[in-house]
Amino acid sequence: MTKFQPTWMGPLIQSDARIGQTLKLAIGNLDFPPLQSTIYGNNKGVSVIVDHRFQLEVDPPAYFRNHSSTHKDGFGNLGTVVKWRMASGNADHGNFAVTAVMYHGYAPRTYQNQLLSSYYVPSIAAGKGVGHFAFLTTVGGLLPTAKIAQQGRAIDWNFTAQVHARPHVWFDVENNASFFLAGPFDGKMQNLMTPAAFYMVRRKGWKPEHAAVVFDCGMQIATSSFHVYNHNLVSEMRILF
Repeated sequence: MTKFQPTWMGPLIQSDARIGQTLKLAIGNLDFPPLQSTIYGNNKGVSVIVDHRFQLEVDPPAYFRNHSSTHKDGFGNLGTVVKWRMASGNADHGNFAVTAVMYHGYAPRTYQNQLLSSYYVPSIAAGKGVGHFAFLTTVGGLLPTAKIAQQGRAIDWNFTAQVHARPHVWFDVENNASFFLAGPFDGKMQNLMTPAAFYMVRRKGWKPEHAAVVFDCGMQIATSSFHVYNHNLVSEMRILF
């Protein structure tokens, strides 16, 4: 895919505008008053390229450890993702990418800690590289298929500014905004800022076809007066293959 795409680092929270093959192992630590939840898996999984334009991804249900005597622990929603690379170019051919993304979260089968029904998240992801910098954005919607009065809907907009600071090191700052429609948060907006850092481990004679390991960490921090949660510390290990 290096013939077709840029080589920036995939963001911590928002969808990458490129397609790729990755296994992600992640943990989130969510401050969600009155809960302090540890999220094992953090809705990350494995993605594979099935064609030079398509990526498929499976995200196993995350397990929520709520550290509470009143809120039971439990799983979130199983998710699948399909990406279609609409247009892109490597560093010599525009250094950009535009991709359509469809996420589907499946209805829960047991007591769980995320949405109460199945849902879809269609979005468009785009990015542009400029030297050592990259600017990435996604726009999409959270669309539950049932229980709208209890869950509502949302429009999500994310923007990331990233710098490739050292051969193995990237830093970025993401802005994650959600505009709620219907449901208990109708008319409200939540905004989160997410600084993150990434370190890639790869063999000395690394080539694009070689696997690499990335360690990354970031903190979502609420910056709007209304927010569903205060912050979320996310740690990941990615295996790129």
